[in-house]
Amino acid sequence: MAGPGDGGPGEAPSDEYTPTERDLPVIGGAADGTQPTPTMVDVSVTSSGNDGDGPLYVVGDVHGYLDELRAALRQFGIIDADDRWIADNARLWFLGDFTDRGPDGIGVIDLVMQLSAEAAAAGGYCKALMGNHELLLLGAKRFGDTPVNSGAGTASFQAAWLLNGGQRTDMERLRDHHIQWMSRLDAITLADSHLLVHSDASCYLDYGETIEDVNDAITEALQRQDAEETWDLFRKFTKRFAFREETAGPAAVRELLDRFGGKRIVHGHSPIPYLLGEVGSEDDETGPDVTGPHVYADGLAVAMDGGVTMAGKLLIAQLPLAD
Repeated sequence: MAGPGDGGPGEAPSDEYTPTERDLPVIGGAADGTQPTPTMVDVSVTSSGNDGDGPLYVVGDVHGYLDELRAALRQFGIIDADDRWIADNARLWFLGDFTDRGPDGIGVIDLVMQLSAEAAAAGGYCKALMGNHELLLLGAKRFGDTPVNSGAGTASFQAAWLLNGGQRTDMERLRDHHIQWMSRLDAITLADSHLLVHSDASCYLDYGETIEDVNDAITEALQRQDAEETWDLFRKFTKRFAFREETAGPAAVRELLDRFGGKRIVHGHSPIPYLLGEVGSEDDETGPDVTGPHVYADGLAVAMDGGVTMAGKLLIAQLPLAD
């Protein structure tokens, strides 16, 4: 069954469509049936008390590309060759979408959880936001083939998850501590006058008047574990391109900034090549030419999804962006 907003053959992506044309196939476990042991990091750590007053970094959508994430973090001096935090009191925010499409989404989550503990011990922090693919994976795990009303007929989380690049190895390795971690992620935050969100959508306005209200409302909704309510969350978080139109886009950004604060929105979710209309053909092995974040909507929005799933680039940037 199709996920929300999925077009048929030959149709252009709608504002709710998550591109899948370049997705990796759904993959199974290792030939011998073994699976890597999940990393447990739910342990107490000793913090220096500074809670991060160093440089601020953001990471775009990772989608299971663990090796690319490691390489990018090393390039920025955030981790060492052994994947350990070496950035002292730096602050690192992930903008969501850790799993699906790429080969090792659970490995990505394990690394983020590990770095969260290590960063706190060093006086910095590593934190993460809720993406639509976290909602999708949670829904597939909790509700499976339970029918939900997609607005275009009957669907299920399991079908939508597979359609949108769900990897069987991720589901097989998913453990309770991963589920607990994902279900408690914030949806929106303010860091140094940057309003950080996952989706380039206005759905955050539906959940409260303040950042705290929004995060509390979404966490409480997930705790209720209702299939229809979770599907509604997923559907809203999957919408995209709210900031792209020449006139309506900047106005949509300003509405979010006026309510929640900040001078710029920084988001993931919509690959920069799709925002620019520069997606190549399926046979183009070079991939789209993404060199860094995309600033648009009268300079009020920064897009951070470099299109790693379509042979683009996994983006990390230090904020504020250099002029």
